[in-house]
Parts: sequence; C-alpha cells; structure tokens
Amino acid sequence: MSIQTSFILGLLGLSAVSLGQAAEFEDFARVVNVVPQVEQVNQPRQQCWMEQVPVQQRQQRGIGGAIVGGLAGGVLGSQIGGGSGRTAAAAVGAVTGAIVGDRMENDQQAMAANQSVQRCQMVDQWETRNNGYAVTYEYRGHTVTSILPYEPGNRIPVRVSVTPRL
Repeated sequence: MSIQTSFILGLLGLSAVSLGQAAEFEDFARVVNVVPQVEQVNQPRQQCWMEQVPVQQRQQRGIGGAIVGGLAGGVLGSQIGGGSGRTAAAAVGAVTGAIVGDRMENDQQAMAANQSVQRCQMVDQWETRNNGYAVTYEYRGHTVTSILPYEPGNRIPVRVSVTPRL
C-alpha cells in the first residue's frame, strides 16, 4: 500500500469518527419574558448633627468686692460705739463687709452657658440592587429560563449541541 493510499484512508477514518461526535452551532432564541432580579441591601451610614448642651462654667474669682466691702464695713463699724469698742466694731465691720463684698462680686453659683456638641448615630440605609435578569426564552418548542447579568432584548444567542441517539 502506498503512502498516498494510507493517508487517504486515515482521513476517511478521522472523518468517520467526527461524524459520531456532537455537532455544535449558534442560533437565536425568542425572548418571551424578562424579570429583573433585585435584592435589598443595607448600607448603614453615620448621621451627625450639632446640639446645644448646657455646661457649668466657673468664673475667675475677683478680690475687688472684698476690698471695697472691707473698707466700707470698717468705716461703718468705726461710727458705732466709742473707745476700744469703736476699734472692735470697725474690725467686725471690716470683716463682715469683706465677706459681703466678696459674695456680691463672686456669686457662688457658676454661670450656665451653652456649648455646641456633635452627636452621631448609625442609621440604616436600604438600597435596592439589581442582581441580573430571569430571562425566559423559547427555542424550537422548548422553553428555558436562565439568569443573565444583562437584559437581552427580543432575542438571545444560544449554543445548540446536536448528538446522535445511539
């Protein structure tokens, strides 16, 4: 047998083997229904606002009231009585005046003021997301539904595989 004859017989054998295998081709199927596939997703976010909050502020103590009160009390105390009683009354008046003057200037209650404070909290923010499309299509009397990542339109390309029944 010649090499040429062997080669032709080999090609015929290969073609016979390929006839027994599946044949694949592409075609188009008619789309009959498309339903978007959606899901609800929570994207929590931080929400902040400014709020006025009362705070206690201590003021700096002054000594002017005590000095003026002490002098005024001493002068008034010296007007009372006579002799050594006058000196004692002036001393008591000076001390009393100093205490009264200090309290008048430096009120024991702290001054109330408002301060801006930022408050924050986490809030839910739900979003609707599209996961794809449930596409129902028909090809030669067969109806099939598949999930696709895109909306296909009126027709969809399909891969068709044909194999012989053995």
